[in-house]
Amino acid sequence: MNSTRKSRTLTKKKPSDHLSPATRGASPCKIDGDSGRKIKLAAIHKALLSDPVDVATLRKLAISHGGLLNDELRRKAWPKLLNVNVFEIPPKPDADVTSHRDYHQVVLDVNRSLRRFPPGMRNDQREVLQEQLINVIVRVLLRNKQLHYYQGYHDICVTFLLVVGQDLAFALIEKLSTHHLRDFMDRTMDSTKHILNYLLPIIGKANPELREFMDRSTVGTVFALAWLITWYGHVLSDFRSVVRLYDFFLACHPLMPVYLAAAIVLHRETEVLSGECEMTYVHSLLSKIPQDLPFENLISRAGDLFVQYPPTALAKEARLQYKQSSTLSKHDEFEQTSLRQRPDTILRQRKKGKLTTSQLKDINKKEHSPVVKVAIWAITASVGAALFAVLNTAAEWM
Repeated sequence: MNSTRKSRTLTKKKPSDHLSPATRGASPCKIDGDSGRKIKLAAIHKALLSDPVDVATLRKLAISHGGLLNDELRRKAWPKLLNVNVFEIPPKPDADVTSHRDYHQVVLDVNRSLRRFPPGMRNDQREVLQEQLINVIVRVLLRNKQLHYYQGYHDICVTFLLVVGQDLAFALIEKLSTHHLRDFMDRTMDSTKHILNYLLPIIGKANPELREFMDRSTVGTVFALAWLITWYGHVLSDFRSVVRLYDFFLACHPLMPVYLAAAIVLHRETEVLSGECEMTYVHSLLSKIPQDLPFENLISRAGDLFVQYPPTALAKEARLQYKQSSTLSKHDEFEQTSLRQRPDTILRQRKKGKLTTSQLKDINKKEHSPVVKVAIWAITASVGAALFAVLNTAAEWM
């Protein structure tokens, strides 16, 4: 693969001593029937209605078993996790979408993405959504000239479109593209390769034997490329599994998809080690991701790996300096600004101009309160060390 020009194909804190059950290797906490689901629903609504929005708790709930539970809640919670004001979505650009340099490539990719739409959907309904998907993608690119489209980007965008609709999908994708996905959208694939370089060091720390086997096979990391740049949307057929992973990724560090990839490879250790130590065999085995993976357990394992082997400890081996990565270097600021969000009830009133002068003064006071700036550290000890560290490593990322 030419490193000077991006390919357009997919072949291409110290943890506390009081460790959580997940860190000690126990199964992730499950939602106990209808009562547990109702408790979690109430907790999500409470976090969303808090003033300011309780983003720390919302992240915890998005990561924990079952994630955000349903698409109705995702439409409310995903904007908060990405610090997007749903009442201030930029208008559509005046420029003709067909004028963008990547327009024709976007159309080709979207037209080939039939399987990403719900089975049984009428052709006319799907065609409307495909047109909306093209508009969402090109709208982001037109507003952000520094971003370069890559094949697989549409797999992420279609997930947001199906969950939240066209306009909100645009706003969320734009924020995601300038933060979590930024390194994938450079002109070349150099930054993407650096992100992939974290995978084998994580595996090696957790299982030296498996890492040694993979090194001898010279399989490299290209087998996981489509996993990362599509946030697994291209390789998983079950839409529920995809949105569950998006709950997890939106609540975590930008490198969490890499830690999940490591958890998947480690989960398949027996399959890998029992086969031939040869590049084409191992690549073929690993690139075909099983559809029945235990994702709740893998999410928990990925979180544990993040705590045990944080990105800062692996950066040297991964040959990536944080300051050189747009995705990682901007994440501290992203984390801090997300803590100052207002609930939609306030934002809606502000949009309609229905707030009194005293209410506006109270809002300004809360938005600049020092309490807000440290709110992310106010998670209770019951969260557990692993989840605590996953949520609260912003200070170490710069």
